[in-house]
Amino acid sequence: MQTPATEMFGIEFPIFAFSHCRDVVAAVSKAGGLGVLGAVGHGDEALEVDLAWIEDEVGDRPYGVDLIVPARYTGDADGGLSNRDALGLIPDGHREFLRDLLDRYEVPEHPDAASNWADDVEADAPFSLNRAERQLDIAFAHRPALVANALGPPPPDMIERAHEAGARVAALAGTRAHAERNVAAGVDLIIAQGGEAGGHTGEIGTMVLVPEVVDAVAPVPVLGAGGIGRGRQMAAAMALGAAGVWCGSVWLTTDEAETHPVVKQKFLEAATGDTLRSRSLTGKPARMLRSAWTEEWDREDTPDPLGMPLQPMLTGRIQDRINRAAHHEGSGAEQLATYFVGQVVGSMNRPMSAGQVVMEMIEEFIEASESLAGQLEV
Repeated sequence: MQTPATEMFGIEFPIFAFSHCRDVVAAVSKAGGLGVLGAVGHGDEALEVDLAWIEDEVGDRPYGVDLIVPARYTGDADGGLSNRDALGLIPDGHREFLRDLLDRYEVPEHPDAASNWADDVEADAPFSLNRAERQLDIAFAHRPALVANALGPPPPDMIERAHEAGARVAALAGTRAHAERNVAAGVDLIIAQGGEAGGHTGEIGTMVLVPEVVDAVAPVPVLGAGGIGRGRQMAAAMALGAAGVWCGSVWLTTDEAETHPVVKQKFLEAATGDTLRSRSLTGKPARMLRSAWTEEWDREDTPDPLGMPLQPMLTGRIQDRINRAAHHEGSGAEQLATYFVGQVVGSMNRPMSAGQVVMEMIEEFIEASESLAGQLEV
């Protein structure tokens, strides 16, 4: 296939795979697409290890790194707060709500709880420019072909450093205005992500958003995102003017994915309507699987989620505690377990390898394209 996106990165298929799992990233790049590692949850050492591993796996094939530097967040004027400062801003009422939640659902403590962003109180809080800059230092010690920012225009320094390193810069956009601001900032690629998508997302549907963004930012290439996990959806996005697709949710049930087994099974059994947009994990609207966790945060008598980065600092260790107990069938932790996923979850009903997902998408894309071409014959 030849599109502006395949030519930009020298890849066979214009399928960009966002995943927090290095195995998925490598598998998609090796299958002819471009895997993009979601780095926001990585510590510095873990990011270094995963990037080195990916490069060993993919050889000279390209891959990318995705960071989150929101346009607005608590402490953004100074590049972000320290963990100590941020923790001091979390109200006692929110802590009490979560203590009560864990008690009511009988979620046990775990002696081997994972480390948390907040353990080093002097470190920069998550989702901050200061933290992202350290991740960029690590990324550019390697050779990513793409650096993406998931929330707002990438800072000028990120774009300058990427271009100096020979990497392209992408940014997600949920509206035409977002896309135009990203292009004005100097990005090379726009990801037009509709409200069907998992994770941080706006409210405009992909079918409406993609052509609007394509028209607004031409000739900058656009990737369609949101509700795309099959070849027909890929064909639809490209018929709307996209140069390729950006997929995230569809990889969560692959063999390589590190998705919690309980959550993975929930995904395999979920219907299209079993997701909602919630601020309960990160403080910004993000689509995730409906669960007891989201229902508890939606109650009228519970506190509103905090802004970013306070909400993930509040919930990070709690989520770890829930996930470590969720394997007990019928437990409160199993009811609470959730994760980010888009509406395409309704068609994610059988496990397969990431490479198989790529091949099936391409095969269905070809069938859909040929079917459309056949309708033009006279």
